[in-house]
Amino acid sequence: KDLTMLTTKGADNLERSLESLKERDLKITRLQDALTKKDSVTLALVTSLKKEVGMDDQDIQINVEKGVVFISLSDKVLFKSGSYNLSTRANEILGKVATVINGKPDFEALVEGHTDNVPYSGGGVLIDNLDLSAKRAAAVVRQLITLGANPAQLIAAGRGEFLPLVPNTSAENKSLNRRTKIYILPKIDQFYEMIET
Repeated sequence: KDLTMLTTKGADNLERSLESLKERDLKITRLQDALTKKDSVTLALVTSLKKEVGMDDQDIQINVEKGVVFISLSDKVLFKSGSYNLSTRANEILGKVATVINGKPDFEALVEGHTDNVPYSGGGVLIDNLDLSAKRAAAVVRQLITLGANPAQLIAAGRGEFLPLVPNTSAENKSLNRRTKIYILPKIDQFYEMIET
């Protein structure tokens, strides 16, 4: 009698374990599907950006970093040294970016300004490189809005000198660190929605 009870309990436990494994399997499959969908969206976005912006310029890079699509623009394409006033060439490039953003209403664009480590000494309203990078990001966002991008999709952020690509040990390296990155991001709520469905 005791042996029969133990065997029944064991069978119940085994059944529960199998059900739990099936649930986990289903969750893993759903996550893999969501990641595959996200990768497909990322690839389509990169292709769209490269087609729209063009790749014939060394000062413009379109890439994927940790699953996020971004456009990296050298500061010499957009700004004069130590300034947050956009160059005339910036209109042409940002016009293409605005077109891409408008074509992706389910995405947001985070504009991130970066500087080298040379202390800002231009005076005026700016205090330091952090201010300069934030003002540059804001100038890019304003111009994107002027060029027709939806303001609700745009975010401006300044990183100053605190996230260099390379050590600030030469003029060439400093030039690489002075950049504006535009991340094209799925809206967070929609990303979680995609995972859930």
